Amino acid sequence: MIDVKALLEKIKAAPFEEIVVEAPHTGVVRFAAIEPGTKVVAASGTYGEKPGTLLAKLTREHNDKPLFAEAKGVIGTVRKELEGTFVEAGTELAVIRHYLSKDEVIAAILRQVLYLFCAPERAKYYFIPSVDKKVKASGPRAVTVKPGMELFIVSRMKREKPLVYEGPEGVIYAVYFQHDQNVDQGAPLVGVCPESQMHLIQDVVNRVRTDWEEGE
Repeated sequence: MIDVKALLEKIKAAPFEEIVVEAPHTGVVRFAAIEPGTKVVAASGTYGEKPGTLLAKLTREHNDKPLFAEAKGVIGTVRKELEGTFVEAGTELAVIRHYLSKDEVIAAILRQVLYLFCAPERAKYYFIPSVDKKVKASGPRAVTVKPGMELFIVSRMKREKPLVYEGPEGVIYAVYFQHDQNVDQGAPLVGVCPESQMHLIQDVVNRVRTDWEEGE
């Protein structure tokens, strides 16, 4: 049994993730006005039409290709020694320190404490009709799963087949796939929680929602 509260304290000690910004293609790099400590924002707008903070431009074949921040946070490091030089695709240019939101903290905890039932192959996945009806009416936590229970329909190459759940008995606490979208092999479909631990996990989730202070 994982100590959920200890896990939360560990996240509090380092409440961020470091996102490495790499050159998406080759070119001569020119950095924007960014320094360690500069606040940056991600794309915004209904359709993401407003780009994030400009980090750099890569000039290739006399064309400037802008590179925008894809996450909100603070610049940690900038490879200013690369200014004006030709860089290969994949070269590290900067690091953004992204402070975790409440929802991101909760998601990180759940992925470690729940039993993740994963996709055996890349395909589209659907709950079987009886489960889908219950999920739509009352939410996924209204569904209790048991080993050997037929849970999904796998759709691939215009063929469909059932998928049986294999794992511990429990309640579907989280759903990770989206309707009519392909799921990669090994990606989680659902997170299952034993009923005996439901109150513990819900307590931690409530604590995060109440007490977590989001950074910049």
